[in-house]
Amino acid sequence: MKAAINSTGLFQAYFHQRWGHLNDVHVRSLAWLLDAPDLLDPQAARWRGRLASMHDVVDDNVDKWLSDLDRAPQALHDHLDVQPFARLGRYAEKLMSFYLLHRGVLVAHGVQVRAEKNTIGEFDFLLRLNRQLVHWEFATKFYLLESTGAGNDADYFVGPNLADTLGAKMHKIFDRQLRLSEHPAAQMLLPETVMKAQALIKGWLFYQNLGNDNAQSDQIFGTWPSHCRGFWCALNEVVGMRAERYAILPRLEWLAPAKLPLAQTMESNSIHRHLEQYFVDDTMPVMIALMKIDGDHAVETSRGFIVPDDWQTRAGQRVKLAHPAN
Repeated sequence: MKAAINSTGLFQAYFHQRWGHLNDVHVRSLAWLLDAPDLLDPQAARWRGRLASMHDVVDDNVDKWLSDLDRAPQALHDHLDVQPFARLGRYAEKLMSFYLLHRGVLVAHGVQVRAEKNTIGEFDFLLRLNRQLVHWEFATKFYLLESTGAGNDADYFVGPNLADTLGAKMHKIFDRQLRLSEHPAAQMLLPETVMKAQALIKGWLFYQNLGNDNAQSDQIFGTWPSHCRGFWCALNEVVGMRAERYAILPRLEWLAPAKLPLAQTMESNSIHRHLEQYFVDDTMPVMIALMKIDGDHAVETSRGFIVPDDWQTRAGQRVKLAHPAN
């Protein structure tokens, strides 16, 4: 387990080096959205050339703009208007819309399409790129590789709550959501023809073992080789973790590597007790950050999901729903 944890921190080291001066949690999350590597490889044949990339919209002034925003973030805070129990997906969309508005490429955001009182779908983003109207479907996802069945399909990446898989999500995006502009009800709302429909997928993938099998999974699943990654382990394996400090990351802080005051972090004994008590009444995996002390703060060195001891069995059952022959 120690080798797996130690091999997950490459992106964190890069992020702290480039963006360590940013202090506002929302500005740091936005920096992650703009600068993190793609989750999926746009050149992989399985994605049929339908993946978007932030490289299409991020300009050369982003470093200065984010630094200025970090010093005076109120406009971003007002735009986000974060409410209790806000969904991570909506939060990420608001972050993205703030930047796209700044860049002057956003035509519309969150346009619902209805027909005969039924909701047909929603355009996440309509953009003006190279003088064309472009539809971006946006998702920020976190999946754990459950590979006991030695599978080679994206359905083996399972959501922490077991509600979906990477394969199911991509099928839904490609087969339904990216075709929304073809619907007559959508065409009545659009100012002109959508010339391109693409998916922008950001997120983290979590592996039980980051050894040689991981390089193979990059090729099989069409993931970007340097995608953001972490570990996952069962509660009974937590005792093997070693770090200077630990933190439990709330859902809205899952995007960027954490930077926290020391008072908001825990020592080893505290994190172990907290997790044991949590799993007495709850079965939802918990995202934790392993951290090192940096002055009066602690910064994330790696991250992972701690899952209840029976999670892998239930995840395997979820995978079999998509692969009943296994």
